[in-house]
Amino acid sequence: MDIVNKTEAPDTALPRLGLALFFIEWVRGAFLVAFLPIYALDHLGLSAAAVGIAVSIHYLTDSLIKGFIGYLLDRLSHRTVLHSGFGVALAGLLLMVTTNYAGLLIAASALLGAGLSPIWIICMSHVREENRARQMGSLYVYWMAGLGLGTVINNVIMDWGLAVSLLAIGLFFAAGWISAGLARLSEAPVPQAQITVGEQFAALWHKVKKGGFLMPGMLLQTAAGGMIVPLLTTFAVNRLGLSHSGLSLALLIGGGAAVLLMVPMGKLFDMIGGKWFLVLGFAVFAVSLYLLTSAGSFISVVVLALLMGCAYATLLPSWNALMALYIPESSVGMSWGLLFSVEGLGAVIGPFIGGWLASGGNEVIPFKVSACIFGVISLIYLLSPSEKFANPERQAKLQQQQTN
Repeated sequence: MDIVNKTEAPDTALPRLGLALFFIEWVRGAFLVAFLPIYALDHLGLSAAAVGIAVSIHYLTDSLIKGFIGYLLDRLSHRTVLHSGFGVALAGLLLMVTTNYAGLLIAASALLGAGLSPIWIICMSHVREENRARQMGSLYVYWMAGLGLGTVINNVIMDWGLAVSLLAIGLFFAAGWISAGLARLSEAPVPQAQITVGEQFAALWHKVKKGGFLMPGMLLQTAAGGMIVPLLTTFAVNRLGLSHSGLSLALLIGGGAAVLLMVPMGKLFDMIGGKWFLVLGFAVFAVSLYLLTSAGSFISVVVLALLMGCAYATLLPSWNALMALYIPESSVGMSWGLLFSVEGLGAVIGPFIGGWLASGGNEVIPFKVSACIFGVISLIYLLSPSEKFANPERQAKLQQQQTN
């Protein structure tokens, strides 16, 4: 699908889009995780419940609207959708820092989620078939680095005052908007988008049926991860005996390992392919998470965090590269949007399940259940036929080389 201007190839546009993704995720982490709770609680006097709802609504909107955003991307120019989204996000940011009402704060958070939604789908749409997993890994590096650094750095900046913090957020938002503009996205609608919505759904469903073995992981992995995220801090402090700084260090080591290995593992998957990246990635993550529930020292926590980071870097690029094999060319935008919405539902459901499991006072149970779910996913892929994981274009090239 020709989704970029003829004056610039997709592999040239993608780094600029990746840089835009980094800046935008920096804004998301800095504003939602670091700035908003302090601003709303201390400056506006709102309740912690209002802040929690605002953050949840942001991610819920971002997830659920992706299918509609994909529909628009298949019918309008990517530039139009992207810049319109940034305009909506800017309106959300301005409303959140000027309102004193919880209801408007929540609505503004939803606007921010809706406005930032297109950037990720557009990035995925610009990934080329050649070296797909490596490109996926690069995008996830931009995403993780932006989200993590935004949270950490803005916490430091906030010591200089809320106004300075808000100025930094505004500058990074502007940098993201400018970087996306420099990618020279296509001005014309995509020709393949002339097919009807029903035909697009039919094409996606036909592809998804072939890749049905991926569907369990699509929903289960995000649900399993969502189960433990809200409980991570209390679990680490109360059950593992870590300090907040110790937890931050462990997360930094695990996240750093994932960031450093993401691109190399993507390159390796492009060379080798197959199901073992997913089987081993989910298995190592499951075992490490389960062992974490009985870790007895800070060193053991760090080692397990390192293993989980390596496992995450192993499975994530290969996971998305395999999913891309089942995206119909006639509706790239809508298909990615719908699949991301399905994954997003897991992230919405997970925290509710985790909270329910921990409601009896045992915070270990959600972590063990989550580890078992990741283990089941690994087992499903272990028992799945290997040909399901084969890249048909790569196989055709190998056969052609053997023939020659």
